Parts: sequence; structure tokens; C-alpha cells
Amino acid sequence: MRLLILGGTTEASVLARHIAGRSDLMPVLSLAGRTRNPVAPPIPHRMGGFGGIAGLKAYLVDAGIDAVIDATHPFAAQMSNHAAEACRVLKLPLVQFTRAPWHPAEGDRWLAVPDMEAATQALGTAPRRVLLTVGGLQLAAFVAAPQHHYVIRTIDPPETAKSLPDHRLILARGPFALNDEIALMREECIDVLVTKNSGGGATEAKLEAARTLGIEVVMVERPKAGDMPAFEELDAVMSWIEDHRPTP
Repeated sequence: MRLLILGGTTEASVLARHIAGRSDLMPVLSLAGRTRNPVAPPIPHRMGGFGGIAGLKAYLVDAGIDAVIDATHPFAAQMSNHAAEACRVLKLPLVQFTRAPWHPAEGDRWLAVPDMEAATQALGTAPRRVLLTVGGLQLAAFVAAPQHHYVIRTIDPPETAKSLPDHRLILARGPFALNDEIALMREECIDVLVTKNSGGGATEAKLEAARTLGIEVVMVERPKAGDMPAFEELDAVMSWIEDHRPTP
């Protein structure tokens, strides 16, 4: 069974490790290539985009793919939409392997917003000290609010950070410990945390730190998911694979 796994997440890595070495599966993990020096996966992989829906369809046909698993980031809406359309046209089974979103707990001061532009507006006009953990590709929206001091944390250096006149850049990869997150927010005198509702445990400590310190959180909600089955557990995905094996 030839599987295409659209990856770049912890879920994709977990799945890749789980099926590595199985003789009955021929998986390929596709990485967008946006993160420099990614951890090498234990299964065959490719890097880069496909060239839109047409390019993805051509790849699926040329590679003889039997099924597609969308294990991209919850905010990778374009890739998910392309996969849904390509698989619909080619009548290929498609499933999403994702993580549960975060939910506010007692003591949280969350303000939910639909996108980065709304998050920028939610910061208000008065200068504030903002911790941004939204990824390098999402920073452009905050150029419209140069009055704030931004502490930007990303894995790789983002080009758009240069457009923010008052900022500090921190390069780091999770998981992050709660005590370290509390120390960071205290040292930087953070007033508000802006983040995406990505879910998962690797970066959840920042939310607990904000709760502990009484810091406001501007939470950018996920884009609407496509019309496809979605699972949050590895066992469910493995069962789906078994149910969609091609007929001999």
C-alpha cells in the first residue's frame, strides 16, 4: 500500500516512526521545507511543494499513491484544501491526523480572534509588550501596529521580523518547560501573549505560564477544517489505513 503522508508535525513524525520498516506499507513523507534542518524521518521523504492542485494530482498519479494522510499543521489550510480537492478528483481516500485544540481553563484571560489581522487590532492602540509565538510567516500583520514592543519566538529567523521596528528575536524549538516560560514572560515584562490554537503539548506551557502570571492571551483560532474524516489518535489512523487498503 503506497501512502503519502503530508507532514511537518509531531503527528506525522509519530506515524512515520510507527510504520517504519513495515513491508506491507510504502510510505512517503512530504515536508514543506519551511523549517531549516528538520529532523530526518525514518521513512522515505521529499521536500518542497507540489505546484498547486495540478502538481499534487500529477504526483499522486505518477507515484501510484493509494491513500493520503494529511498530518500537516492545523493552520496549513492551503495544503489541506489542495489535498482534499486532488483526492476528490482522483477518488483517493484521505484522512486527517491532527491534534486536539487547546481550550481555556479556569483563570485564563483568552480573547479568541479569527485571524492575524484581528489579533493585531486586539492589541489596541496603547503600547504593549507582546510575546508573539505565531510562526515567521504570520508576522507581516503586526507591521500595522508598530507602537508595540514584540518579543518574537520562532524556530528559524523570519525575514518579516525586520519590518517590526521594536522587537527582540528568540530562536528556539519546543518543547518548553513551564518554569522557563514564566521566567521569559517575567524578564521581558510581557503584557500579552499572541499565539495560534495549534494544540499539542510541546508549546502548551506558555498558556499555563500566562495563566499563572495573569497575562492576557490573544488566541487565533484554527481555520475551518475541510470535509474529511479526522482523527487525533494513532490507533484510529492505523485502523483507517487497514480499512482502505486497495483491493488485491
